[in-house]
Amino acid sequence: MDYFELYGLPLSFNPDLKLVKQKFYELSKKFHPDFYINESEEKQQEVLERSTLNNKAFQVLNDPQKRIHYILSLKGLLEEGENYKLPQSFLMEMMEVNEALMDLQFDPDPERLQQVKQDIDHIEASLNKESEALAASYDQQDSAAQEATLLAIKDLYYRSKYLYRIRESLAKIN
Repeated sequence: MDYFELYGLPLSFNPDLKLVKQKFYELSKKFHPDFYINESEEKQQEVLERSTLNNKAFQVLNDPQKRIHYILSLKGLLEEGENYKLPQSFLMEMMEVNEALMDLQFDPDPERLQQVKQDIDHIEASLNKESEALAASYDQQDSAAQEATLLAIKDLYYRSKYLYRIRESLAKIN
């Protein structure tokens, strides 16, 4: 059972978060281990597993990045250790950012550092905006269009992961 099924929700990049929270609390009460203390060991284990599943579902469905990863995994579009090829134009842009970060490690320049941060913020905002637009359109599309949208979202997901690693490098400079 996937997390959307658990909460009785349709698969969506933009689920109703109030409903997600409501379902989480509802199932938290229903499957709280303390209520099953006098039950058999088997029943207690089952309740503990359901409680754990509920907690994981809430964490994933409540976080946009985790939700994207989860949906792409559900759809079979993410593979462990996948060597995804990012677009050359994006890689060139990131190469420039990485070079600037290396320069800043050896020759600190607060003004240049601030400019690099702004560039990264701009790239990230652009990726987020595009991802949000695709996610919003997904629910209204037919299955053929959804497939193309999922592939575009996957591309943006990998770009965001790359950008996250750059942010980690940036944090080391500060």
